[in-house]
Amino acid sequence: MELQHFLLTLLIIYVAAKAAGEMAARLGQSAVLGELLAGIVIGPSVFDLVQETETLKLLGQIGVILLLFEVGLESDLHAFLRVGPSAVIVATIGVAVPFALGYAVSVLLDVGHLPGIFMGATLTATSVAISARVLTDLGRLHSREGNIILGAAVIDDIFGLVILSVLVDLAKTGAISWLGVAKTATLAVGFLVVAVILGIRYSPLFSRVVNRMHTRGALVALTLAFVLLLSSLAEAVGLAAIVGAFAAGLVLARSEQHAHVEERTKPVTEAFVPIFFVLVGVAADLHALNPVDPGNQSVLLLTGGLLVTAIVGKIVAGWGVLGKGNRWVVGIGMLPRGEVGLIFAGIGLSSQIISKAQYGAILVVVVVTTLVAPILLKWIISRHGATP
Repeated sequence: MELQHFLLTLLIIYVAAKAAGEMAARLGQSAVLGELLAGIVIGPSVFDLVQETETLKLLGQIGVILLLFEVGLESDLHAFLRVGPSAVIVATIGVAVPFALGYAVSVLLDVGHLPGIFMGATLTATSVAISARVLTDLGRLHSREGNIILGAAVIDDIFGLVILSVLVDLAKTGAISWLGVAKTATLAVGFLVVAVILGIRYSPLFSRVVNRMHTRGALVALTLAFVLLLSSLAEAVGLAAIVGAFAAGLVLARSEQHAHVEERTKPVTEAFVPIFFVLVGVAADLHALNPVDPGNQSVLLLTGGLLVTAIVGKIVAGWGVLGKGNRWVVGIGMLPRGEVGLIFAGIGLSSQIISKAQYGAILVVVVVTTLVAPILLKWIISRHGATP
């Protein structure tokens, strides 16, 4: 019976995702917007046909890992290096401004200092998966703005991990371990540098092994093994798995098997990615936004303040772009919080840093920023374009 229920849930997710994605595409929007809305419709907010389970969450995380691998595979490492200074500045502003504003709003609303610090930290996150999918749909992934957004989002993850480690230590011990902060930062930067350098150095070995194998699906199996290896290593050193997957894509992008890897793994990616985007929508419970319920007033006020802060803080970051580039595209591309914001919120709740009501406010901010980013990106790029 459990298997039957699981299979039926997957059926609902796939049908809803593809139907809504197709509808969004026909309306000139990104398919990811349709998938997110599909999650809201089939989730507890409307029909309550699908509930989050650990198994579905794991499948969704695999989807994110594969999506970030695909993004890395389609990226140009030299292009990232060219926009490096802009990416660093955008990321720094995109962390500092939302953090400060989020903390200020929380304190003004009497949330408390520690929860306020945590909610400010949650707003620093950027979900590269959402923006990458939209930029791909619009054919702008390789634009200057696209490279800046992706580079800044990776740097954001590193900053976010450092901030998160500080907050967890603060919640547990009441003090900050600066040694732990330095360790997290060093491991994060070191992992990316070492993974890419060694990966590129030994990528010909991958091609030689693939060329010698004759079994069916050997290329896909070895590719997935490499992605999972770097993803698990990233997790082992305290980084997000998506950073390891992104690094794996950058490495294999320089191998002679690049075209075949991209062609063969795309169907696998498409099988898992919709699950993640649908689950983001499922996680949103719109009942918390019911203005008629007096118990929701304080949550609505906090949600509104954090939402404005979340949007303004990231759009301001777009003005960190040096030289050519549409700053609005970069700022809007940094808006989605997606899986990174959800991870932050979940840790805050489990660590008892924030309450369930405050978790609900963060959840709404995560979902709304994730929903509006595809619409705004589509509009701004169609109106003003992006730099090649």
